Parts: sequence; structure tokens; C-alpha cells
Amino acid sequence: MKIKRIGVIYGGKSSEREISLKTGTAIAKALKEEYYSVILLDSGKADFVKKILKSKIDFAFIALHGPGGEDGSMQGFLETLDIPYNGCGVLASAVSMDKIYSKKIFEYENIPTPEWYVISLNTPFLDSRFSFPVIVKPARQGSAIGINIARKKTELKRAIKEALKYDSEVIIEQYIEGKEVTVAILGDRALTPIEIIPKNEFYDFYSKYSAGGSEHLVPARLSDKISKKAMEIGLRAHKSLGCKAVSRIDMIIDKRNNIYVLEVNTIPGMTNTSLLPDAAKYEGISFGKLLKNIIYYSLNEKI
Repeated sequence: MKIKRIGVIYGGKSSEREISLKTGTAIAKALKEEYYSVILLDSGKADFVKKILKSKIDFAFIALHGPGGEDGSMQGFLETLDIPYNGCGVLASAVSMDKIYSKKIFEYENIPTPEWYVISLNTPFLDSRFSFPVIVKPARQGSAIGINIARKKTELKRAIKEALKYDSEVIIEQYIEGKEVTVAILGDRALTPIEIIPKNEFYDFYSKYSAGGSEHLVPARLSDKISKKAMEIGLRAHKSLGCKAVSRIDMIIDKRNNIYVLEVNTIPGMTNTSLLPDAAKYEGISFGKLLKNIIYYSLNEKI
């Protein structure tokens, strides 16, 4: 399929709007440098539907993060309009965004993930089933929004209250001390693992998006055996959720080199502090070529 005019869909209405604006702007600039005709479309604006109907785009590059863009809703809208788009389909996007269902699939597929349970608005507060510390996170958010570490019961109550501001369900996850590692998937292969060294206690919103908020080590400080295993598990996690073309799998590797999958990101960030472009660069793939690869893989075409 010959792609001539691309609509970069960015912005949106989620709590990750500002990051999406940066991602979309970076993508649009790079695509123009690859000689595509590009239009930016802000899905958070009232005239978005009118603009996309008039845009005459033949491909949509979704640069949205969080609910409304990464959860299958925008993908379903584009399928209704018969406009091809980047990355995962409706079901894979929805399941990957929902940490409860992705966890269930990981367990069914024997993909290691930290122990967990769910608290909801309708569930009375329970003491932690695990020894402290624990991780508390909204079930359907991205960019580490609403996530906190609780080291005692009073902190757990506060963390649950905070997470419930963003979602009606909250995951309580056993905290695992170790290296934070991410594995990007491009097409049908895993890229070299990246080790993340956050300046804060964990890879939170500040660490992800602030200049100097974290250090990315490519390749990660892993033995060849563990690096290969992380790539294998990352690809399995990608396939288990039905993902396509691109994703990024976040992991923790403990002191005994046990690997635990935390979550799958179906629309990885594309800012100047983002991990996917770093992984691609290490493999000799420029930012523009990375975007072209994502387009081709999304269309099931050979590079």
C-alpha cells in the first residue's frame, strides 16, 4: 500500500496529554523529513472528527498515551472509518492497557509477573496480602501516573486512595527489588534490552519525561544468557496479548536474575527521553527509519 498522506493523532484528553503533544510533534517532524505529507490532528479538540473526515489521510499514526488512545477506542474509531493505523488492534490495545486482564493472560501463558491482587471502589480496604513494600497502581493508566510504593499500612491506605482518583480498580503488586529493564519489540523481533536507572525511587512520571530524570544503559548490564532470556520473554508477552508491529515490555530482574514482566506498552513514547528510539538507535535504526518500519509492519508489508 502506497502511503502518501499521514495524520498524526495526538493530544487527547487523558492525563498524559502533554506527553502526547510532545510525542506527536516529534513524529510529525520526522515523518516530514521522510518526505510524507503530514497533518497533525488533536483528538482532544471539539473539531477532531470534522477535521479527520476532511483530512483525506490514507494512514493514521496514533501518538496518544493512556485512556482514549492506547486502550483500543481510537483504534476502533479508525477501523470504522477504514483508515489503517500503526501498531496493535482494538483487542490487543484494550487488554494491554488493562493491567488486570494482561496479568491474567501472563499467568495463563506462564509468563512470570509479580504477585498481585485487586482493590476496587466497592471493595472494603484489606490489609496487604504480601510483606511490605508493595506497589499500588491504577488498573488502566500509563506513564506511571497514580503509582506509589507503600512500605507500611498507613502508606498503603494513602496510595490506594491516590490510585482510585485515576481508576475504579487498583492493583496491589508485590514489590521486587532489582534492575528495571525494558525490551522493545519491532516487527517480529526483540531489540536489545535497556536498563533504566531512575533518579527517583522507581521509574515514575518524572523519571520518564524529565531531562536527566533517568539514565538509559544500552545494552543493559546483563549477561548474554539473561539478556537473551529477557528478549525471549518480552516477545512472548507481546505475542500473548496479540500485539502487532511495535510494543515495549517493562520488566524487573531481581538479584537472582529472575525476570518479571510488569506491563506491555502498545504506544511507546517518542520524545527525546523515550526508550524505544534509544533501543532502535543502538540497533542502527534512525528515528525516521523506525517510524517507517512501524508503518510497514502495521500494514503487514515487508521492509
